[in-house]
Amino acid sequence: MEKSRARVVECGFNREWFDIPLAVLHPSKALPARVKDSAKYAQIRSSVEVIGLVEPVVVIPHSSTPGHFSILDGHLRVDALKEIGKAHARCLIAKDDESLTYNKRVSRLAAIQDHLMILRVCESGVSVERLAAALGLSTNTIRDRFRMLDGVCDEAIKLLSDKRVPHRIFKILRQMKPFRQVDVVHAMINLENYSGKFALAMLETTPDDQLVEGPRERPAKSGALEVIRRLERELAVLQADTKLFEENYGPDSLKLVVIKSYVTNLLDNARVVRWLAQFRADYLQQLQAIAEVKTLTPDSRGEKAA
Repeated sequence: MEKSRARVVECGFNREWFDIPLAVLHPSKALPARVKDSAKYAQIRSSVEVIGLVEPVVVIPHSSTPGHFSILDGHLRVDALKEIGKAHARCLIAKDDESLTYNKRVSRLAAIQDHLMILRVCESGVSVERLAAALGLSTNTIRDRFRMLDGVCDEAIKLLSDKRVPHRIFKILRQMKPFRQVDVVHAMINLENYSGKFALAMLETTPDDQLVEGPRERPAKSGALEVIRRLERELAVLQADTKLFEENYGPDSLKLVVIKSYVTNLLDNARVVRWLAQFRADYLQQLQAIAEVKTLTPDSRGEKAA
């Protein structure tokens, strides 16, 4: 029996982090002139000042200066550390120079990862108030993040663990029973649509027996708002139908080619055509229509199914 050959994937980083002096860290790219005036930089600076560096800076040994390093990811974090008077930064050292592609390959925090990070920070002793100040969020928002996954089933959480979805998605999901949550998450993944509007549309189309609170009253809505909601629901259904059509188009086209070839050969037989014309004229008309089909269209799909 031949042994399977397992391909070993080498880690692109050293497995431990190091405290490296800021003085030997050098930027690998020029930052925008007014980047320090941005809300993003203000949030990073506040977070670093209040709770420290949560995500290590990624560096690589400098190409020309021994003992120095080039920053691959974390330029703003390094600037924030310098601004608040820190002397060192926690760093991961990359083995290969991926400065041109690293930012495209790095996976930013998904909603669930963000939730777990907040939990870990609070478990380490950081108060809700300090964390809220660091992230530029209200204390109520931080507490909501603590409860974000309450009522969401494990399978749905696993499916969304690496997806960048809005936090409000989980508030919508928890209104459904577990098996419906999984169905909705699969629909989101298949359509690559993680918007809150899509989730609400799926909630609106959820049968009452698949809701956590059971049947509910749906108050009448004003004209314009009701039209928008209806269009959103119809769009969700249309997206699902379109995806299903895309998945079935190839196999259906192949079946059509086989059927058309058979029908064409059948109609080449004069005796068969005469018999059909005499006893089953309606069948002959349908078979001739199939033989003349050029491409697979919704109409031809319907005729074939009929």
